Amino acid sequence: MQAILVVTLPFFALILCGYLAAQRGLLAQAAIPGLNGFVLFFALPCLLFRFGLNTSLAVMLSPAVLAVYVPAALIMVALTIRLTRSERVPMKDAAFGALVAAFPNTGFMGVPLLVALLGAAAAGPVICTILVDLLLTSSLCIALASGNTSGNTSGKANDKTVGQTDGHDAAPAAPQTALLQALRGALSNPLPWSIALGLGVAGLGLSLPGPLMTVVNMLGDAASPVALFTIGAVLWRAGQHAHSRTPVRLYLPVALLKLLLHPSLVFGLGSLVQALGAPLSGFQLTVLTLAAALPSASNVSLLAERYGADNGRVARIIMASTVLAFASFSALAWWLMAAGQTAPV
Repeated sequence: MQAILVVTLPFFALILCGYLAAQRGLLAQAAIPGLNGFVLFFALPCLLFRFGLNTSLAVMLSPAVLAVYVPAALIMVALTIRLTRSERVPMKDAAFGALVAAFPNTGFMGVPLLVALLGAAAAGPVICTILVDLLLTSSLCIALASGNTSGNTSGKANDKTVGQTDGHDAAPAAPQTALLQALRGALSNPLPWSIALGLGVAGLGLSLPGPLMTVVNMLGDAASPVALFTIGAVLWRAGQHAHSRTPVRLYLPVALLKLLLHPSLVFGLGSLVQALGAPLSGFQLTVLTLAAALPSASNVSLLAERYGADNGRVARIIMASTVLAFASFSALAWWLMAAGQTAPV
């Protein structure tokens, strides 16, 4: 366990540093979007570009990995909506709750943490989960939220759903339209394109000029610490801008679904896939299980605010999952590494 904590403690400590810096006013609230933009458009794309250069497409889009992670994501979305939807939690809020239950913080946190824990070979499966969550999970949940606006009473300041431009309640968008608009938004994210660019450069046998590669390396090296610090600051900001107070019973169960059910589901489906003879290694299953055990993606609170959902509830789910993940993730990593399935094949 000590070897696990040596890796995980600094990662969660940097998140705490970002939170405290924002809370104490050492980091101006107006600076948080700038930090987020630096990570999203510069540092993290350079980090993923480097992994794209050194990882084959077959590893990054492994059919065996997809056969485990895609069904797990869909089950998590469906089950979370089924368990949480109520008069207090309408469809829009249930859909965003499902998104935070199924979308781990693999971009800002998972890639650097799992690579530090398991080695560079962990990047391939993790990047595969990022692509699934950006292109499928988030698009599906946003489409579900956008296609059903009835019963929402939580979005007050930024109630901007699909087709709404004047601040009044808009008619629900057609499911196909909502899904296409959500997918278009996912494709505007620079992360998939940076991965594809790295794969393309490597596939064509090209190489970047020395000075340009140095810039890429410098920005990529900055991704991990700045991203973790930014997560903490974003969590503080989300709490400050939440439009509602949420009872514990409406957010803690979803955080527990994220931290306990999601990795259990991935591990169970992965074990089944292995039993059926699919080429899923123990190392890949370990990476996928730990990726699912990460806390919820911090940027979902911004999406919830943008689409007029109950961002107070979403922010508290993310906060609870991040706080609790230090113990749950570390314990799961210790158990999986004790089982000896941490060597890539």
